[in-house]
Amino acid sequence: MQLLIYIIVFPILWLLSILPFRVLYLFSDFISFILFRVIGYRKDVVLNNIKIAFPEKSEKEVRKIRRQFFKHFTDVFMEMIKSITISEKNVHKRFVFEDIDVINNLYKKNRSVIIVGSHYANWEWMVSINNLVHHKGYAVYTPIGNKYFDKMMLKYRTKYGGDFIKPSVAKKTYIENEKNGVLAINALVSDQSPMLKKTQYWSTFFNSFVPVHVGAEKIAKELNQAVVYYKVSKVKRGHYKCTFKLLAENPREFEDYKITDMFLKEVECQVAEAPQYYFWTHKRFKHIGKYEEWKEKYKRD
Repeated sequence: MQLLIYIIVFPILWLLSILPFRVLYLFSDFISFILFRVIGYRKDVVLNNIKIAFPEKSEKEVRKIRRQFFKHFTDVFMEMIKSITISEKNVHKRFVFEDIDVINNLYKKNRSVIIVGSHYANWEWMVSINNLVHHKGYAVYTPIGNKYFDKMMLKYRTKYGGDFIKPSVAKKTYIENEKNGVLAINALVSDQSPMLKKTQYWSTFFNSFVPVHVGAEKIAKELNQAVVYYKVSKVKRGHYKCTFKLLAENPREFEDYKITDMFLKEVECQVAEAPQYYFWTHKRFKHIGKYEEWKEKYKRD
C-alpha cells in the first residue's frame, strides 16, 4: 500500500515542484483557505498558543496573526515541494546566508558546532548551508511513516552535501566524528515540547513555565562543541535570510542550563518580531501547570 500511494502521489508532487513560484503560491492560497475556512485545521490550538505567548494582544490582533500564520504555513509546505526540483542557484537566491564567517571562523579554530534554531519561517532550506561551509553537516530528523516518501525526502534534503540522521543514532554519530577528527555542524531544532517522562529541565518560555529540550547543551558540553544560534527571517514571500549568533564558544564555562535559557530568549525575541511566521500548530504549552506532577511522578530534584 505504501508503494502504491507513493506511485500515485509522487508524480503530482513533481509536477507541482516544476511550476513557477507565482503559480505555486496560488495553490498555497487555495490550500490555506481550505485548511483555515473549511477544515479548520488546529485553529483552536494556534489561537490558544498565540494568546498564551502574547497575553497583551487584543482578540483582533491574535486572530490576525492566526490568519497570517496559516497563509505562511501553506507557503512553507509548497516550498518544501518545490525543493524537489529547485536549482542550487535558485535556492541560494531565495535563502541568503549572512554572517557565515561566524561558522567558518570556528572551522579555522578546529571547532565543531552545535547549531540551534526554531521552527520559524522556512527552516527546511537551511540544508543549503552545506555547500557554503567547510564543516560536514548533520541534522536530526524524524522519519516519515511511508518509507518511500522518507527516502525521497532524504534524497532532496541531502543534495547539498549534508546528512540527516535519526535521533537514535545522533549522539553516536557525534562521538564518532569527534574521534575521527571530523569537524561537523550538528543542527538541532530544539524549541518544541519534550515528553514529560524524558524532561530534565523546566524554564520560562513566553512567560510560561514549561519543560524544554536540553540535548543541544548537554552534547555541546560533553564534546566541547561551540553553540551557534541561527535566525531565519522572512524578507518577503519566497525569500529568506539567515543570520548567526555565537552563544557559547566554550560551553563548559557556562553553568548548567544557562545556554538553554539563552537559546529560549533568542527564540522569544525572534518570534516577537513577526509572530505569524512561527510554527504555532504544535502544542508547545500543553504541560503548563504540570511541574509538581512531573517532580512527583518522575522523581526529579
